[in-house]
Amino acid sequence: MSTRSGSSNTSEKKSSNMENELPTISPENLQNNMRVIYYSRTFLSIIGGVVAGILGLTGWKGFIFYFVMMALTSLGVIAKAKFDIHEYFDSWNRVILDGISGGLMSFVLFWTFAYDIVHIF
Repeated sequence: MSTRSGSSNTSEKKSSNMENELPTISPENLQNNMRVIYYSRTFLSIIGGVVAGILGLTGWKGFIFYFVMMALTSLGVIAKAKFDIHEYFDSWNRVILDGISGGLMSFVLFWTFAYDIVHIF
């Protein structure tokens, strides 16, 4: 193995210290950010369910509408974070996947409710 010539040991120590540092995230801020994502997904699931019911979407079209809406929600959160996820969250999975299953149940509830009111009664 070769070493760098012409560079001082202090710059190598600084770079090795920078590599060993872990980003620090406040647990309270992380919890607040996750709460905001959960509430926004729940709210948009309810609104999306009502819209899907009014539009008369049935079967797979309704579920595809939900997942497209959740993808747009994730993209909106990422854009709000200025595309620097690791400053506000500890992983990408938190932004993309958290809250989707709970939101799906709300979506289906309001989807069927709005569909029944508009198209059946």
